[in-house]
Amino acid sequence: MRGLSSSEDLAEAVRAKGVRDERILAAMRRIPRAEFVPAERAGAAAIDEPVPITHNQVSTQPWLSARMFEGLRLSGDEHVLEIGTGSGFATALLSQLVSRVVSIDRWQDMIDRVERTLERNGIGNVTLLSGDGSCGVPEHAPFDAIVVSAAYPSVPRPLIEQLRLGGRLVQPIGSGGYEEVTVFERTGNDMALREHLVPARFVPLYGRCGYPEGGDQP
Repeated sequence: MRGLSSSEDLAEAVRAKGVRDERILAAMRRIPRAEFVPAERAGAAAIDEPVPITHNQVSTQPWLSARMFEGLRLSGDEHVLEIGTGSGFATALLSQLVSRVVSIDRWQDMIDRVERTLERNGIGNVTLLSGDGSCGVPEHAPFDAIVVSAAYPSVPRPLIEQLRLGGRLVQPIGSGGYEEVTVFERTGNDMALREHLVPARFVPLYGRCGYPEGGDQP
């Protein structure tokens, strides 16, 4: 894979901010972020900051993705759902940490670009889908873990139902541009809050189980 030196720089920057999971840091060294962002933004790939992508979206800051994955406490054999593929960089990182990833995003052209980039980098354990991910992907459930890269005031009920008992879900909780990235664990028919990770700002979760498509968030 290309971009080794910039990947090393990025991993060290993420480590310096407190990420300690060596599997996540090793994945960050292997995956060339520059290939997952627009060509005109490639020079910023080694910097631990969000990068603007298409459709007025922004790729998640690598450190924040790493903290979200740490919150899931992944062991390596999980079947994981990612809601919000975005640039695909976090998807690629996740693919190095688990057995299988299902990732969904609203924009088909973004999915097509990520698919080509994953293939070019020899990553084959990811299923990419385009469409409304706010209600999950029931045809691929159950999942051992779910990561939601969009904000909503609560965990949508279908996501709870698609998570295995004891499985973990991480999601930005809140509205109005200020959210708390939160880790939950499924206990019976509900979710138990396990940890508040970090305050952050995410795009809203639009869709049938989120904010109305084309509407304003509360």
